Amino acid sequence: MKEVQDHFFRLAKEQGFRARSAFKLIEIDDRKKLIRKGDRVLDMGAAPGSWTQVAAERVGPKGAVVAVDLKAIDPRGLPQHVTLLQSDLMDLAPEHFGGVPFDVVISDMGPDTSGDPFGDSIRSVNLCNELLDRFPRWLRKGGHATMKVYEGSEYPALLKRCAALFAESKGFKPKSSRAESVEMFVTCKGYKGPAADDGSRTAKAKPRGWGDGPVTEP
Repeated sequence: MKEVQDHFFRLAKEQGFRARSAFKLIEIDDRKKLIRKGDRVLDMGAAPGSWTQVAAERVGPKGAVVAVDLKAIDPRGLPQHVTLLQSDLMDLAPEHFGGVPFDVVISDMGPDTSGDPFGDSIRSVNLCNELLDRFPRWLRKGGHATMKVYEGSEYPALLKRCAALFAESKGFKPKSSRAESVEMFVTCKGYKGPAADDGSRTAKAKPRGWGDGPVTEP
């Protein structure tokens, strides 16, 4: 497994990606066809910007990518159709994006890990639910999404909620993810708009901390 991880690390360096996590989005999008030329994409948990690089290339200059993270993202080398925002998910409003819904929302957000897999999973699911709560204003009907989540006791409830909101939704683990990692990517297509609360959303404490790590991280 170490050899596989080193392979993706070296490949990221060779191809100019800021982190090896770029290959996770590449595999997700190659399989699921979420991003098209000309799309507007919201990239949450974007630092250091590897997913932003992939999304910007795939939407092309006629599209747009808005990349958001708690950490500052280095703008050097990013194309003009990328907009960077340093902000907390909880502080964002549609006005920050010009009030226009996105075609695709991608999220590599993850909570600050505590070493407690049970608690980390719950915080991860809560973060996904906070994002889903904003989809009625952020994602157009028919739009697509993918979100990182840590598997655990609340993961099935998250899948159930996504199934109610989208025409198609499924968990997926890219080959570039570590074999021992509990991370999954819930990939959703065909947003149907708000659905009645079916009790699948778990009300827990507000998640704290999120974001993509440096190039040495997954």
